[in-house]
Amino acid sequence: MPEPVTATGIYDKQGGMDIAAPSFLSAADPAPVRVINPDGASPLLLVCDHAGKAVPAALHGLGVEPADLDRHIGWDIGAAAVTEELARRLDATAVLSVYSRLVVDCNRWPDSPTLMPAISDGTPVPANAVLSESARIQRLEAFYHPYHDAISAARQHIAARGQSPVLISIHSFTPQMNGFRRPWHVGVLWNRDGGLALPMLEALRAEPDLVVGDNEPYSARTGTDFTIIHHGEKAGLPVLMLEIRQDLIADAAGAGAWAERLARLLPAVLASRA
Repeated sequence: MPEPVTATGIYDKQGGMDIAAPSFLSAADPAPVRVINPDGASPLLLVCDHAGKAVPAALHGLGVEPADLDRHIGWDIGAAAVTEELARRLDATAVLSVYSRLVVDCNRWPDSPTLMPAISDGTPVPANAVLSESARIQRLEAFYHPYHDAISAARQHIAARGQSPVLISIHSFTPQMNGFRRPWHVGVLWNRDGGLALPMLEALRAEPDLVVGDNEPYSARTGTDFTIIHHGEKAGLPVLMLEIRQDLIADAAGAGAWAERLARLLPAVLASRA
């Protein structure tokens, strides 16, 4: 697999790869990106923008309580576990972020005001309150660019063996926001290309136990979702973004059940586009 432009890759014994980062990180800090199954046979490329909740030692916990990092503001609860298991079941490559979305939100445009939020769901993030341009650039170089470079490299690797990459972005959402109890079990988010989203909506709605949202609880049509637009639509690739409710995948059993469900439904959805 080609190495990202701004990072180096080291394969582990399980066939995954950790992407090393610039010197902003200490030796004790984890690498900012995980690449699972880099030589998977499937054309599917699974990405998880908010997979982890790590904070580098240099940022001293961002000034928030550890319990807040465990909440939905710190990461997409359960999304990494679903992504990892789905990669295993479908023999697909997966690229996962490692650091908290409060350090940098890898699903936002580099100039977005919410890229490094000063407040998230009412919780102040002191380390983000006043950021110099050099501090922003440092975080982009340490966390954001290695993640997106790894996605680009994985896309190129799939294409180089004669397959057309298919981008699937896995997210999760909190069951309650601003006092509203969200009824959806899963949402299918899409912007311009409904080639995968519409068949997936149909497949999920055929499941008797699900309430399925079309661009709910968030809409991908706001243009804020960097990953599916930059790596999917702009590259001319089929793309699909899924949001799963966090209480359904917060433990290993729930995440495994959802990965099993998606692994059952996705092959038919992909075939419908052929």
